[in-house]
Amino acid sequence: MIAAAISAEAQNFTGEYADRNFLSGQAAFQMSLEQTGNAVSVWFSTGYNDGHSIQPVADGTGRASPKGTVEFTFKDSSHNAGTGTITRAGDDIVVSLKTTRVADSRCLELYRQNMRLKRVGKK
Repeated sequence: MIAAAISAEAQNFTGEYADRNFLSGQAAFQMSLEQTGNAVSVWFSTGYNDGHSIQPVADGTGRASPKGTVEFTFKDSSHNAGTGTITRAGDDIVVSLKTTRVADSRCLELYRQNMRLKRVGKK
């Protein structure tokens, strides 16, 4: 019973995460996760530090799996939509995004695979 409780605790993704050195320091990517049971709410924003191009903001919902990953769908402020996967990497997370509907292709350069985001908020 204790092992099951520890396992469930380890799979909680709630927190604030960011890569402030995204795209070799040209951009920032931040993500906020809120988890209740297996349901996970996802919010993220990204953009270039100098303000050029697009600065998309997105939100979505997903589910935490028994494998310790979150699979989610999202829609952004530019009317793009997609799917994502989040896995744990210690206190950090690794996020992969894939667009399924492209309304503004400028966002595509900011939506990557295997982005490591460091925990920046309280546990």
